[in-house]
Parts: sequence; C-alpha cells; structure tokens
Amino acid sequence: MRIVAAIGGSILLKNYDSEKFKEYADILNSLNEEHEIFVVVGGGKPARDYIGVVRELGAGEAKCDDIGIEVTRINAKMLLLALGNSAYQKVPHNFQEALEYSASGKIIVMGGTEPAHSTDAVSAILAEYVQADMLINLTSVDGMYTKDPHKYEDAELIEEITATDMMEFIKGNDVKAGTYEFFDMTAIQMIKRSNLETVIANGNIPENLIKAINREKIGTRVICE
Repeated sequence: MRIVAAIGGSILLKNYDSEKFKEYADILNSLNEEHEIFVVVGGGKPARDYIGVVRELGAGEAKCDDIGIEVTRINAKMLLLALGNSAYQKVPHNFQEALEYSASGKIIVMGGTEPAHSTDAVSAILAEYVQADMLINLTSVDGMYTKDPHKYEDAELIEEITATDMMEFIKGNDVKAGTYEFFDMTAIQMIKRSNLETVIANGNIPENLIKAINREKIGTRVICE
C-alpha cells in the first residue's frame, strides 16, 4: 500500500533526545519493505516556542507560520538522519517534489509547505496528491475524544466517526499559527472529498503505526460517508 504517516513533533521531541527518532526509523524501515511510505513531521514544542517569540516581535500570522514550517523541516531532516539510506535524503518543500522523490523507491520525509496549512493538513493533501491508500495521524493521545482527555477525566474515545461529523466537532476552534486543535478543517475536508481511509492513533507507541496499517482496532478510524 501507499501510506502517508503524520508524526507529531511533540512525539519525536518529547524528551529532546534521539530515542523516538531511532524507534520510528526502525519501524519505518521495516514497513518500507512491503509498502510505499511518505512521512510528514510536525513542529511540536520547538515550533510553538519560536512562534511565540516571533509573535512577540510583532510579526503577522503568516510569518509565524513560516517560522514554524522551518522548524518542521529541521525535524524532518533529523528523521532522515535516523533513517539513513532507506530514505531520500532531501526534504520536499511541496507535494510535486514529494511525488518526484518517491520515484527513488525510498521513504519520503517532509515537514510543512506554506502558511495557513498545519502539518495535519499537509499530510491529508499529500495523501490525496499521491493517491495514498491510507493516512495515519500519530498524535499525543489515543485518538479523537469527546473532550480534551488531558483536562477532563470523563472524556471518551470516539472509535469511529465520519469526516462530516469531525467537521462539526471542531468547528470554531482557534486556527492561529502553532495552535491547531487536534485536526484542522482543511485536513478533514481533504479526507472527506477523497474518501480517504484515515486512522488517528497514539504516536508515543511507534508500533501503533504497524497496527493501524494492519487495520487492528486502535485509536479513531474515520469511516466512509
């Protein structure tokens, strides 16, 4: 299958060391033997920290986004280092480059692309662009919840949901740079119009990527309309 995996920057840099990069490299290398793999890496806390400084300097949201994109590309370069020769050793800056680089047969790793697009949106657009069979979003929680599980003990995991219901769920969330809530509207729109098989799972456990590809019961699955 052709797989697009989005890995949150907060997952890879949770402890500011190389461990998660190495763990994901092992998983991705094993999957690349059977599947065609594209990875989109988020910015995480480093991106939010830089965006905070840039905003204090009086920059607009587009410039804040631009700085955040640069951080995602640094994170992508670090994952490329961990992957070694199994990955194409250049970070695509757009979807056409990602598709071109994939002709090498190697794992493709990219970050953000342009202002106003979160890496969630980038991964969904990329999945549509390359006609992926599956999109897997690896985040810091077990999936999509009825409430923020970090704040509410009674939050319940949503095991299945349609893209239309997801849109209603996140409507009205803040979309400033560095503040994207769980999944942004652009990402969901891409998933809806492409009828894209999507799984949202806990990325703190890299093996969940394998489980999602094998369609084991895990996280939240976005089902067809």
